[in-house]
Amino acid sequence: MKNFKELLVWQKAINFVTIIYKITDSFPESERFGLINQLRRATVSIPSNIAEGCTRRSNIDFMQY
Repeated sequence: MKNFKELLVWQKAINFVTIIYKITDSFPESERFGLINQLRRATVSIPSNIAEGCTRRSNIDFMQY
């Protein structure tokens, strides 16, 4: 499997994470442990799953991630 950092989908996912972090910076402090945390964790999971899928040996496992 190729290096996940070379995948266009991973690069776009990282850009998406950056955008979400910038947007959530403007949210009220009262949402710090609620909505902000949930949005950020969900967004970070996208490129993380792509990277994890790249470490799998078979295409079936890769597609699952």
